[in-house]
Amino acid sequence: MTQYALEVQSLTKRIGKKTIVDDVSFQVEKGEIFGLLGPNGAGKTTIIRMIVSLINRTGGKVIINGHNLDDSFKEAMSEIGAIVENPEFYKYMSGLKNIRHYERMAVKEISEERRSEVIKLVGLEDAIHQKVKTYSLGMRQRLGVAQSLLHSPSLLILDEPTNGLDPQGIREFRDYLRGLANQGISVLVSSHLLSEMQLMCDRFAIIEKGKLIHISSINESFDENEKITREVLFEVSDSSKAAILIKENGLYKEAIEVNGEQLKLHIDKETTMEINQLLVSNGIGVYGIASHKATLEDRFLELTNKEKKEQMI
Repeated sequence: MTQYALEVQSLTKRIGKKTIVDDVSFQVEKGEIFGLLGPNGAGKTTIIRMIVSLINRTGGKVIINGHNLDDSFKEAMSEIGAIVENPEFYKYMSGLKNIRHYERMAVKEISEERRSEVIKLVGLEDAIHQKVKTYSLGMRQRLGVAQSLLHSPSLLILDEPTNGLDPQGIREFRDYLRGLANQGISVLVSSHLLSEMQLMCDRFAIIEKGKLIHISSINESFDENEKITREVLFEVSDSSKAAILIKENGLYKEAIEVNGEQLKLHIDKETTMEINQLLVSNGIGVYGIASHKATLEDRFLELTNKEKKEQMI
């Protein structure tokens, strides 16, 4: 039995002489939420469109729950539930009637028990008989997820699913996805909202100009990277003397922002420790050190800036 819900191998898309997606490979494990991150135009949607066969691949393989898309197209596609664009429904019909309309187009028969199970799973039991035109955007997104899950797929694919949602809607949607993952459904979700992806995902990949430049779990990305810089505030007894001392010892090359008895620097963990030791050993009192916790946005900017610098060399 395959361990992956999705395997993407050397996925490539070229249009004329332009390469949109360049040799991208990754795997989505069963029961995990995997984030595809990158700025608008990075190639995320193109990758998703190739996975679900909305556009042709120039090269590479897509394997879904052990089924190669080229060899077993029907079997592979039956494993996928997807929302690539905003879900569209008949607004004059109820949520339930929209669901039943979709059932009539499904390849396999959907039982009443399965329909009720999915409606409960996305939290629409109380609203399912209301007309869709009365639904909030978040409710329509959840109805779209319900529609995508009716045929019991092993993989749910969502492209920018929180676009247009308010903070409450985003949080609710995030909780629903976590519930799906806890039930063994894998989720591939693309977004440029890094703060939300940090709360939502187990692992993530960063796409930059069609290339995969980084892949790791959310926790590993921060635990293993001690060199990531963050904003650190030092509260000291003599800020002017402290700033001169730090400069003279080569621990900070940029201009140091001094505000009263506080110094603001952008440094990593190791440098924070070295500066603290330097100040104390030279008789400067350190009353407090406040560090802005690294975020996925910090990590993303660090990795993409590193990629740009390497390309310039």
